[in-house]
Amino acid sequence: MNVSSLITMLFTDYTLRTVALGAAVLGIVSGALGSFALLRRQSLLGDAISHAALPGVVLAFLLTRSKAPLVLVAGAMIAGWLATLLFMAIIRSTRIKEDSALAFVLSTFFGLGLALLTFTQRLPDSRQAGLEHFLFGQAAALMVEDVLTMSLLGGLALILLGVFWKEFKLLSFDRDFGASLGFPMAALDVLLTTLLVTAIVIGLQAVGVVLMSALIIAPAAAARQWTDRLGVMTALSALFGALSGLSGALISSLVPGFSTGPTVVLCASALVLFSLLLAPNRGLIWNGLRQRRSRLKLQAPESSVLKISTGLPGPAGGEAQGGGYEHL
Repeated sequence: MNVSSLITMLFTDYTLRTVALGAAVLGIVSGALGSFALLRRQSLLGDAISHAALPGVVLAFLLTRSKAPLVLVAGAMIAGWLATLLFMAIIRSTRIKEDSALAFVLSTFFGLGLALLTFTQRLPDSRQAGLEHFLFGQAAALMVEDVLTMSLLGGLALILLGVFWKEFKLLSFDRDFGASLGFPMAALDVLLTTLLVTAIVIGLQAVGVVLMSALIIAPAAAARQWTDRLGVMTALSALFGALSGLSGALISSLVPGFSTGPTVVLCASALVLFSLLLAPNRGLIWNGLRQRRSRLKLQAPESSVLKISTGLPGPAGGEAQGGGYEHL
């Protein structure tokens, strides 16, 4: 299949168009907000939030008996937000370190979610079918209303990111300086974490709780290799996320048996590998070439060795023999 027919199918095939658009929206939102998670060294927080969202999804269904996208996303957001607040409270009020607190929150909420999911599947009700897809995702089952929900919540998150751009920069790079200027850094921390929760929960149906953290970090990690400016990094991360979503949707549609969610994550990982190797400033290949060129400059070739004679007069008015020296 050539490129033109693939592009035509992207616009004409309903299922492929819906899946590709949803994956692209997810990539843009998760890539932009993932930049701040990467810079704040909160990569594992995304993993904890995605796993903690599972009990919220199941409880939202049990309380409403509805699988409407907004209902399930709302439940996931509440659970992810509560898990984040619990993590912050453990860090501030106890001597438990961040990695231990993350492991505790992740395992507790995910275990609760699996227990509720098992209980729900045993109910004499067929409406719970499909909730298990939140574990590993099922992007092929995305509907137009799912994409609209993702676009609405993701667009709101990006708008708030733009409104509080300067404050989030202070929070990410110099929290103490921002507090000295009078900014409510604790509230801004909760707001930024809430936006990150939003980016995670809107992708659970497409990617699943297991792989969603990779889509948060991978585009940002790739973008970080290309620039030192936060604005450029955020834009590149959103672009890489969109490319990962589109390419993952297209590849999974062409190769039988390929799931869209894992394929999207693999495409994002390929972008990270490409950036690590070939980014101009930090790429391993270019750094290796620069180091090799520097070593060659430091090593003087034999042709540059100058042999100079002293030319001192001897006792009989002639030049002394053997009075030369080498200058390197």
